[in-house]
Amino acid sequence: MESYKSEFVQFMVDSNVLKFGDFTLKSGRKSPFFMNAGAYVTGTQLTKLGEYYAKAIHDNFGLDFDVLFGPAYKGIPLAVATAMAISRLYGKDVDYCANRKEVKDHGDVGILLGHKLKDGDRVVMIEDVTTSGKSIEETYPILKGQADVEIKGLIVSLNRMEKGLGTDKSALEDIKDKYGIEARSIVDMKEVVECLYNKEVDGKIIIDDELKKAIDAYYEQYGAK
Repeated sequence: MESYKSEFVQFMVDSNVLKFGDFTLKSGRKSPFFMNAGAYVTGTQLTKLGEYYAKAIHDNFGLDFDVLFGPAYKGIPLAVATAMAISRLYGKDVDYCANRKEVKDHGDVGILLGHKLKDGDRVVMIEDVTTSGKSIEETYPILKGQADVEIKGLIVSLNRMEKGLGTDKSALEDIKDKYGIEARSIVDMKEVVECLYNKEVDGKIIIDDELKKAIDAYYEQYGAK
């Protein structure tokens, strides 16, 4: 495993973004883990987060693209932080773009913030985590409705590796099948468990035997095929 991946796992734990316990998800599933990217709130955290995304984009899609698109709202700071990190780490300038929840009819009009999409733009989409793929259903038509863009891929921070509602495939696999978009993550839950199981983080075992059994049971029931 690349070193930045194991560093990112610890970063999520240290930032109180990745939590373990007993959580009820929007889907109604009872999960032993939960990720809340809204807990990244400091300048230092966002700087580091952008760098992890930048490295994952570089490894998965390269840098031969023009625009980072972040769906509103959480995707907006992700796109900004990652565009800055790509410039800083790789000397490559990419534009950022995001959608508005409501179309603006005065001043900077339209549904987009930042870069105004044009035909031929090569776009990488960026999100925090995708469980159902619903946000892609909303934003894909917006992107394609603005210009004839080429979507190079989607990057998320964590692949939960669980089947979606009504399918045995993971959300990332389902997105590829529906839209032809290659979907990747900085890390997946298998890598998270590998990094944390019976290993100390700041003197504490995050995933002990009992929690590991709960995670295994969850994936036995909800794991993607």
